[in-house]
Amino acid sequence: MKVRTSRFGEIEVREEMLLTFPSGLIGFPRATRYVILDHDREAPFKWLQSVDEGGLAFVIMVPTLFRPDYRAVLAPEDIAELGPVETENLSLFVILTIPPGDPRRITANLQGPVVVNQRSRLAKQVILRDEYPTRYPLFPDEAVRDAAAEPLACGTRRP
Repeated sequence: MKVRTSRFGEIEVREEMLLTFPSGLIGFPRATRYVILDHDREAPFKWLQSVDEGGLAFVIMVPTLFRPDYRAVLAPEDIAELGPVETENLSLFVILTIPPGDPRRITANLQGPVVVNQRSRLAKQVILRDEYPTRYPLFPDEAVRDAAAEPLACGTRRP
């Protein structure tokens, strides 16, 4: 099938590459079909491109590449939506936010990862009950340095 996207122009998507999110993504319940595209074969970033809405795409990444201790414990209702689950068939991604003009301040949503069942091609964005943040800095040294330089709300600077 051919899909017109705002970022990649018209792309060819093979049926077997489609991922179905029965519940959509959080905030986008009607866009239920996606495909994962490589950003660059050398880069760890990928695109989660909607097939239903060509202008909708998210930058995603495997979280253990920057946070090796990251674990997602899925609730039974989340597992049920993924079809027959075997751990070796599951892939886990997090959605990244890249602020305009400063890619050093990229954050990852560790609280709402995307789980993909590679066998059934079903996927779901889950909300983890763990204490993970929604804006985890990929480059924490940059975030700490930037935070130290930013003024506080009351107008004073951090020491």
